[in-house]
Amino acid sequence: MSAVELILTFSLLFGVTTVVRWVVGPSALSEAVPGARPQLFIIGGVVGALVVGLVLSPLGRQSGAHMNPAISFAMWRFGVIPGSAVGFYVTAQLTGSLLGVLAARGVWGDVAATAPVTYAALRPAPDWSAAGLFVAEAVTTGVIVLLVGVFAAVGHLTRFTPYMVGVVVCLAMTLLGASTGGSANPARQFGPALAAGQFSFLWVYLLAPMLGAAMGTVARDLLLGHRRVLTGPAA
Repeated sequence: MSAVELILTFSLLFGVTTVVRWVVGPSALSEAVPGARPQLFIIGGVVGALVVGLVLSPLGRQSGAHMNPAISFAMWRFGVIPGSAVGFYVTAQLTGSLLGVLAARGVWGDVAATAPVTYAALRPAPDWSAAGLFVAEAVTTGVIVLLVGVFAAVGHLTRFTPYMVGVVVCLAMTLLGASTGGSANPARQFGPALAAGQFSFLWVYLLAPMLGAAMGTVARDLLLGHRRVLTGPAA
């Protein structure tokens, strides 16, 4: 399953970098849509749709299509995957993240590596402190995990889980992209940051979502009890 997660996360980050290259980088589209908020909405919409497609793909159905170390941690806490698998999932996701952005550089050339694209690496707005960013990323991830935990455990909602995730990803990127980056996924920033050599705040983007995932699982259990999650690998 870890190899599948590598492929899925590779695809996600290749897609993210590609979308940013064309929506933010020099192109007819970026000239036609010059504002930051409309650009973020387009990026969020495309990436959200990509996430839905990957989750529903044959490979996504094999592994559960986490593509996010925080989600893998949450799935362990929900009893979907064994604890022994979490490290393999996370390693695969981080590796796929780096390979995905490097592949995008190979396809799109230097424009993917230089500003304003810069491997789609995230950075908070100048007025955001590390503490504020940490809280925002933790809360955002906690809300996502709570929603996933509820949708995936309530029978009549389960089939809508992939679409809910896509909508939430779109909203997070659109509403938070200009302030925090709207990551809520350590793999989203790991590859871009390493490729770009952009290490400031990287620890926040890596650790805050993991804490948020832990809080989200606790909140979900308080809400529903230890109800079994109905989706997972090969579900």
